[in-house]
Amino acid sequence: MDTENRRSFVRKAGVASAVAAGSSFLWNPRAKGANDRVVLALIGGRNQGRGVATRMIQQGAEIKTLCDLDDAIIRKVGAELEKAQHKSVSSTKDFRRVLDDKDIDGVIIATPDHWHALIALPGCQAGKDLYLEKPVSQTIHEGHLIRDAARKYNRIVQVGTQRRSDEYCKSAIEYVASGKLGKICLVKAWHSQVRETIGRPPDADPPAGIDYDVWLGPAPKRPFNPNRFHYNWRFFWDYGNSEIGNQGVHVLDLAMWGIQSIRGVANCLPKRVSSNGGIYWLDDAKEVPDTQVVAYDYKDFMLVWELRSFTKSRPIENAEFGAAFYGAERSLVIDPSSWTVYSKDGVAEHTVKDSGGSHEKSFLNCVKSRQKPNADIELGRLSTTLCHLGNISHHLGRDVVFDPSTETFGDDSAANAYLTKQYRSPYELPSV
Repeated sequence: MDTENRRSFVRKAGVASAVAAGSSFLWNPRAKGANDRVVLALIGGRNQGRGVATRMIQQGAEIKTLCDLDDAIIRKVGAELEKAQHKSVSSTKDFRRVLDDKDIDGVIIATPDHWHALIALPGCQAGKDLYLEKPVSQTIHEGHLIRDAARKYNRIVQVGTQRRSDEYCKSAIEYVASGKLGKICLVKAWHSQVRETIGRPPDADPPAGIDYDVWLGPAPKRPFNPNRFHYNWRFFWDYGNSEIGNQGVHVLDLAMWGIQSIRGVANCLPKRVSSNGGIYWLDDAKEVPDTQVVAYDYKDFMLVWELRSFTKSRPIENAEFGAAFYGAERSLVIDPSSWTVYSKDGVAEHTVKDSGGSHEKSFLNCVKSRQKPNADIELGRLSTTLCHLGNISHHLGRDVVFDPSTETFGDDSAANAYLTKQYRSPYELPSV
């Protein structure tokens, strides 16, 4: 992105809907039959983005374009995708070229979190369906805007919380909704892992072939540091949402799914949030907690998130990663490959094993049918809101009282300040 393009970024992104208003494809997406191939682009080619794109190809999609700021990723991942689909893949470093391409039906957004909203909003305005990696946004306000844009422009937006498409998870939530657990007083979500140190490397020059200013985008201007780049950006507030937004959103989404099955989507957010934790494990450059407990008070039950970055041990629920619903009659534990119901005495009554499911297939089917996907943007942004609430309480170092009806903190100006964020010019938030 050259200097002039940077200056025009806000203008082009902000008026994308007006420019496209005369284009009929925005309001009348091309009808696709069951056998029509969906054409996609991938924005952000490392790690999860590469995996999602590969699985999309396996489900019958075509990846037409790979967009990434790193020449090395374009070469490596582009070759892998071409081999997987036996067809060439074009490349670009400017995501706007992807949005301008009317042959592209949908876009996989797998960039660092701080770029999600700035691509998703003009993506909806440009008539693209979106597979948006979790977490949805960096602020609660961004989540609202992406949801609103999806509805305004009639877009399919599937969030990358894959367990929404797992059959065994669906059956677990159905059991939760059946009432067989009795009165549920506690819901838990947790992740136990061992994070290695990221050290404290000095600042350096950006790698060749990368426009680092564009990579920073709306984030504050800082010298390049390898810790603030590939993968490790997750450990810094400028770009990510801490571990609760990285891995925690998956199990919090399972917990939220169960809560929604009982209380409904409109009544699934808490009223008080308390985060406790910090960096207790490793003394390195990261900014986000490695040990954390967040309590979400719903007044008639509690949801608890637990993070351990120093051990994989989880002796109580016998799973490193999962969600559990504790009722007066029974409890139900969902782990990465099964769910089990326990009697009130702690005896396992029965277990249901993973029976498959494809999040990518769900997305492609919805692009064709125009039905809401399993992890629709509203569901994904609500689960992401739980992550934001935990982070806001952590930043303030105290409890916060939340109003689910307005999704604000009442007259708590310090907490309300975290509903939005500052965007470095010219990478400002587009209008919907």
